[in-house]
Amino acid sequence: MTTFPASSTRPQATSFDRLRVAGVAVSAIAAVALSFLGSGAVVGTPISEVADGALSADATAVAPGGPAFAIWSVIYAGLLALAVWQALPAHHADARQRALGWWIAASMLLNAAWILVVQLELLALSVAVIVALLAVLVRIFLGLTRTAPSSRVEAVVVDGTMFLYLGWVAVATVANTAAALRAADVDPFSLGADIWAVIVLVAVAAVSVLLAVAGHGRLAVAGAMAWGLVWIAVARSGDTGFTSTPAAVTAGAAAGVAVLSAVIVRLHTEAARRRRT
Repeated sequence: MTTFPASSTRPQATSFDRLRVAGVAVSAIAAVALSFLGSGAVVGTPISEVADGALSADATAVAPGGPAFAIWSVIYAGLLALAVWQALPAHHADARQRALGWWIAASMLLNAAWILVVQLELLALSVAVIVALLAVLVRIFLGLTRTAPSSRVEAVVVDGTMFLYLGWVAVATVANTAAALRAADVDPFSLGADIWAVIVLVAVAAVSVLLAVAGHGRLAVAGAMAWGLVWIAVARSGDTGFTSTPAAVTAGAAAGVAVLSAVIVRLHTEAARRRRT
């Protein structure tokens, strides 16, 4: 069971704290507003149709199936909830937000920037942006896992949201990079789509294990990664579009590795905690 530290006398909020709170709130609104541009619901072009479908579900051997992107609704809802939570006066001087609030804001702005870059069909630049986003999310992940949330609400709204965000972006970074390479007609070492799919999906599985160990078995990260990997497997197993049995099998196995490694590490961590108490 996750333990929450007892509350103590709260430090006084400063003007810099209030500036950070406003920055996170504005960044969340910007990220959600730009998501409508990427969906094409109001203005803009749906991401799957940009650059002649370079980022569609059938564009590459590691592109997740269309339904996988429903996870963004959960992430955006979580980001808005996080913005509201940290804006409550009781949380203005929160130590974790003081350490990570600006990083969280940066992740939201990079998300918005990625959508703008993709709308401009700058796929190579989009890879740089999503890699930067992934790096920022890893920084947030390491910061959150080193300290305990003060309540179950914080554990869900802050930690849960950011861990889902990281897990999904880890998979999306691979898909984005593959799409940019395919659009540029680049095949490093001329290995072919199937072999590259297996290589990168094995790498994703390895990353999931590293994140499980570093995060003491955070299930939200593993769940988001498994979600994306399963939809890659589904998309590659269909009768239409880009089919690839090697990619489908490897993606399914990688999803299993992500979940299993997180569960094993979590059980080991809980057992070690019980032995200490």
